Amino acid sequence: MSISIKSYYPNEELALRIRHRKAVYFSRFCALVTWLGVALLAVLFYQIAVDGYMWLDFQFLSSFPSRFPYKAGIKSALVGTLWLITMLTFIAIPLGVSTALYLEEFSKDGRIHRLISLNISNLAGVPSIVYGIIGLAVFVRGLELERSLVSGALTMSLLILPVIIIASREAIKSVPDGIRNAAYALGATPWQTAWSHILPASFPGILTGVILSLSRAIGETAPLIMIGALTYVAFLPEGPMDSFTTLPIQIYNWISRPQEEFHQLAAAAIIVLLTVLLTMNAGAIYIRHKTEQRLK
Repeated sequence: MSISIKSYYPNEELALRIRHRKAVYFSRFCALVTWLGVALLAVLFYQIAVDGYMWLDFQFLSSFPSRFPYKAGIKSALVGTLWLITMLTFIAIPLGVSTALYLEEFSKDGRIHRLISLNISNLAGVPSIVYGIIGLAVFVRGLELERSLVSGALTMSLLILPVIIIASREAIKSVPDGIRNAAYALGATPWQTAWSHILPASFPGILTGVILSLSRAIGETAPLIMIGALTYVAFLPEGPMDSFTTLPIQIYNWISRPQEEFHQLAAAAIIVLLTVLLTMNAGAIYIRHKTEQRLK
């Protein structure tokens, strides 16, 4: 049995005014919390820029790590990060998108389908250190891949696969059924429909999930430390089976040292890491924008 507003308030106009006032207060509270977060982030960026800008030069980018701050650089960490992101792109993205396409377009809705979907959703919330333990047990020791780039890329692929799959599934779901029906009406097979119509239409949404997942992977440290990525590397990896380090691990190494100069080096490395991340995201956003324009 529904109860009208008038049973609580003698004047309906007063009730609406109170509700409107509550909505305004809540909106202002949300705006305040948002701008506090932005202000805190701006303060952190300013502090990092002040501490690290003086160390940013060609010598910093082209030198290997050193015990002496004025000789230290991020050459091996930067190259290792680029290696890792490249391998992640070729491993996680095809596997994640293919899984999402299979679950949405080809798999029948049954108990196994629902079980797989539930596990994928749960895996998206698993702490990253757990994936590091799995990578150590399976890839480093089980498959005897040692502490190599392959082990790191496979471990990080496990970390970001749930995000890619979930985002890709939502993007595929958003494709109108009319596109599928039109393709079937013209005699296209389910595979031709998925490859030529559904994937191009859902590509912007899939790319959004890829951006988020790679952004998470490029800043992760715990899984790589768990599988034994080195904190000091004075050489460049020449292949997927070589040892490696990354920018987050190098930053972690410098931050853990007591000397103030190494803390400033860490701030400079954070600036480089943010630059790589923003450049990568900007390129992906540009591709997504062009794709959306072409689809329109």
